[in-house]
Amino acid sequence: MNTTQPNNPLHGVKLVDILEQLVATYGWEELSFYINIRCFTHDPSIKSSLKFLRRTPWARSKVESLYLKMIQE
Repeated sequence: MNTTQPNNPLHGVKLVDILEQLVATYGWEELSFYINIRCFTHDPSIKSSLKFLRRTPWARSKVESLYLKMIQE
């Protein structure tokens, strides 16, 4: 069964790609301003942030929302 999701801009985009693009665009400091979570404010890294975001749905949702705003600009 091959289904596509033409109305879902997050379909097929990996969390690591989202996070790397946000860090490249905003940097850790500005990213922590937009989303105030500890993994962005204290000794941030892609690895530790991914671990936290995969376990925490509300934080992942905020990251995905910021990503959607960024790609719409």
